[in-house]
Amino acid sequence: MAAADRYPHAASRIDVGTVRPLLIVDAANVVGSTPDGWWRDRRGAAARLRDQLESAADATLGDADIVLVVEGKARGIQSTQRVRVVDAPRSGDDAIVELVRAASDRLATVVTADRGLSERVKALGAAVRGPRSLDAHRSGPDAEA
Repeated sequence: MAAADRYPHAASRIDVGTVRPLLIVDAANVVGSTPDGWWRDRRGAAARLRDQLESAADATLGDADIVLVVEGKARGIQSTQRVRVVDAPRSGDDAIVELVRAASDRLATVVTADRGLSERVKALGAAVRGPRSLDAHRSGPDAEA
């Protein structure tokens, strides 16, 4: 089954004849980069990250399509107007790789500190940024080190 079939709400899209960049955020890795008690409420922590990305979307993240990949106990949060949430059926890393593969015609950037995942998506042509690259776009206790 193709990634676009498994993740139809996160498939590549063309906007008025222009290919928009794609920002894929590894929620587990970004949330886990700050020891703020996220492990007590994984879904809540992922929802806060989604809301922070939504708030920053127009002002600082530009016109990129934003996809937040969640897994495990964080699954089940809803997408917002600017942030599409993908529930990884198993491995979040595998879901991210499939999303990058499906978006081969786009400039894709993956936010993660996972070295293995970084190597996998770079091999497919994606750029990689660490979780700290989002710090300027996040606010509240989730953004503090």
